Amino acid sequence: MKQRIYKPLLATILGALLIVMAGCSQQGTGASADAAAAQGGEGAVVIKVGQTGWGNLEQGLKAAGLDNTPYKIDYSVFQGGNLILEAMAANQVDFGVTSEIPPIFASQAANGGNFKVVAVQEGNTLNQEVVVPKDSPIHTAADLKGKKVAFVKNTTAHYFLLKILQNAGLTWQDIQPVELSTADGLSALISGKVDALASYGNAIISAHQNGATTLASAKDILSGHFLVAVSDPALADSAKKKAITDYLARINQFYDWTRSHPEEWAKITAAATHQPEEQALTTLKEGEAQRPSKVVAISDAAIASEQDVADTFTDAGVLSSKVDVSKFWSDTLSKQLPASDKTKSK
Repeated sequence: MKQRIYKPLLATILGALLIVMAGCSQQGTGASADAAAAQGGEGAVVIKVGQTGWGNLEQGLKAAGLDNTPYKIDYSVFQGGNLILEAMAANQVDFGVTSEIPPIFASQAANGGNFKVVAVQEGNTLNQEVVVPKDSPIHTAADLKGKKVAFVKNTTAHYFLLKILQNAGLTWQDIQPVELSTADGLSALISGKVDALASYGNAIISAHQNGATTLASAKDILSGHFLVAVSDPALADSAKKKAITDYLARINQFYDWTRSHPEEWAKITAAATHQPEEQALTTLKEGEAQRPSKVVAISDAAIASEQDVADTFTDAGVLSSKVDVSKFWSDTLSKQLPASDKTKSK
């Protein structure tokens, strides 16, 4: 009789213990998940960042000791800002920095391109050039008439080539434009398949290393505004939006670090872009002297600058109708960012 009583009682006690243990286990798992998220571990917020040319942001934050983020960052490298925005339209990228040109064209896609410009990265406009091969018979922009000119479509190269032609009294129809990526354009120039190349960044550095000379520079044509684009879904996600705000602050800290550690950053840049350290250091110092790198809040002046670019494309017939660029700008992060020195001086 006693045995029959003890068995149900024992089962009841064991069941209660199991329930308590399960509850403790769930609480422990939740606490562990929260801790992991706070440390950028499993379960953390993930922002997908697109970089142009090489992993400068990824390597930069690491070099400056700023990569200990409380969120995870999934980096990808693209040959141009236009490709970053294509990936953003497909929800493959949350964050990217482009020139003023790619957003104009990306905004014409379905759903307005699925992005907003939320900040402006002010930077230098060096290594944005039209170059020709060594010993080329082309000596002025006017000599480009009838020539094959490679360029990267829907980027700064597209824009400044158009402006350089206009300044020389030529139109787009006066040349044989060849749409190529930065890498393919460089190869075409070196192999003699094109007469000139309008490009930027590593492609221009490599072109000079292969004997190319500058036909025209865009350093005084371009505004130095590089637009920070964030996908609409990322902005709608409060956790991702918070992470991106923190990420922008870290980018500004990284730029401060490069100015106080120029030799160290030049060494990293040279290794990544396959150029002499001395050249990388010179480019860094000249670029910072021209326009210090800094991420700032959007402004009416910055929007107007991009509107001028869009209108240039419309007037040249590249765009079929006028584009109102203000529709894809957003001040949602402006309170968390410093104002441009240009804005402060007004």
